[in-house]
Amino acid sequence: MLERRSSAPHGSARLPAGRQGIAERRRTRRRRALIALSLLIFLLSAGIIYELWQNGTRISHIQIFGADKSFADIAHAAIQGTYFGIIPRDSIFFFPASRIRADIIAAHSDIAAVSIFRNGLTSISIKTNDRAPIARWCGLSPSGPGVDEYCYVFDASGLIYATAAATTTTINNFRVYAPLESETLEPLLATILHANKLPAALDFARQLDTFGSPVMKVVLRDDEVDDYLTSGTRITYVLGNEQNAFTALVSARDNLNLADGSLEYVDLRFNGKVYLKKK
Repeated sequence: MLERRSSAPHGSARLPAGRQGIAERRRTRRRRALIALSLLIFLLSAGIIYELWQNGTRISHIQIFGADKSFADIAHAAIQGTYFGIIPRDSIFFFPASRIRADIIAAHSDIAAVSIFRNGLTSISIKTNDRAPIARWCGLSPSGPGVDEYCYVFDASGLIYATAAATTTTINNFRVYAPLESETLEPLLATILHANKLPAALDFARQLDTFGSPVMKVVLRDDEVDDYLTSGTRITYVLGNEQNAFTALVSARDNLNLADGSLEYVDLRFNGKVYLKKK
């Protein structure tokens, strides 16, 4: 008698009918739960989008503090339209604050920072901080006598941000001459080379006022600085070595006069040494 063998492949024995029914019911419940969850997410998303389009959560008023009122026009332009055709850009929850800041600064280079605040659900406030005009930058080197120089103003970071008019006032009265970080035909929005060392150099120039003759020109060249006094004397030292240079100058104060124009230059480039040349 021949033995009849099962034709089912090894490892694929069929579940009993009762177990098959339980597994099928479990799959059905999972499908239903997934459908219900998807429907819930869809309804919640639709509800949120619906609320975002309501006037009660959309920006209808922009307040400007202490600045040009035209900034409101820039902000209004930035919040027009939608994100992916779904979410309005003027939603109080999703308005493009970073774009508003960038657009205002791009249109007004004299603005250093822009702060934006929410006022309730339908209004925002914009406050700007102007750049401080540290001094005039008038090129790489001083022009000859009687030549009208075309100058710009720069801020504490060394950024040249505006042209200087005759009525422009700056924190420092002296003019600065220095190379820029990169060569350019238009210095506007360029940065002065060695800008991180510039504050100390300007402090040194102000300290020279205590010797009786203020500085009228500060010239940065390579790693050295020339300060030209109104008396006609030139002070030369190494950029970044302001403290040692001033200490050496103070130590020699009794033996030199920077206010009467009797000196052609004072050389402070060598630590602890003061070299000078009389006219």
